[in-house]
Amino acid sequence: MMMVQKILRSNQFTYHVMLLPVFILFFLFSVLPIYGIVLAFKDFSPTKGVLGSEWVGMEHYQFLIKNPEIWQVLENTIIIALAKLVTMLIIPIVLAIMLNEIKHQLFKRSVQTITYLPHFLSWVVLAGIFRDIFSNHGVINGMLTSILGIEPISFLASNEWFRPIMVLSNVWKEMGFSTIIYLAALTSINPALYEAAVMDGASRFRQLWHITLPGISMTIALLATLSLNGVLNAGFDQIFNLYNVLVYDTADIIDTWVFRNGLIGAQYEIGTAIGLVNSTFGLILIAITYTLAYRFANYRIF
Repeated sequence: MMMVQKILRSNQFTYHVMLLPVFILFFLFSVLPIYGIVLAFKDFSPTKGVLGSEWVGMEHYQFLIKNPEIWQVLENTIIIALAKLVTMLIIPIVLAIMLNEIKHQLFKRSVQTITYLPHFLSWVVLAGIFRDIFSNHGVINGMLTSILGIEPISFLASNEWFRPIMVLSNVWKEMGFSTIIYLAALTSINPALYEAAVMDGASRFRQLWHITLPGISMTIALLATLSLNGVLNAGFDQIFNLYNVLVYDTADIIDTWVFRNGLIGAQYEIGTAIGLVNSTFGLILIAITYTLAYRFANYRIF
């Protein structure tokens, strides 16, 4: 009560009022539906409702453990997510260093703008573009056929090609936006260090290895640590808009499997059960990553 009175007396009251609609929406759509997790332990009947359905304990989890499809979905999720995490850690760093070396400011800003614009495009829009590009009569197959004489390849219907396309298209979309963070970190490096290195006869590679990378090492460590909580998040929007039944073996991830079986297939209990496990592991990973970020990069939430 004293805290509420303190807020009312402070000059921050206006800001708390502005946040009120956010808290209301958060409560309605994120807190209130939490009671629905009991479906993971019930035999749901629409006529009886969520609370009136019979308890079945761990029956749904026993079904999931014995279902080989779940293990394939888990494998796909981890492989795609890890590939995205690694590429989105390395490529933005390389791009940031390359942009930082450009002296022509107009060209530098133009390249930076062009690279981060795809971040603001929806995967619904990009999915249509990529389908046209990688279709049998698209640009890629047209070049392969005319230049190399190769027969058209069904890229988005191939288990061999689908994962690389997902990873590379995600890099193309997000690398420019992630580069902004590293460019900001590069500006904090003292220019006198480079001047001293030049006087000592250090090459550009030596300057990069001994000044640039150590100068942004804390930022790299922080972002790498915080990205670990996305190990079970392989990108629902991207994969859902691009995958099809022919690539389920390599493209089906936890989120798409839950959507297809839990919502479309009306297996609400199974979808809730695996969704609860996914959320629990996600919470554990978030706690671990923020602990590591605090320990190694002195990162605090508050």
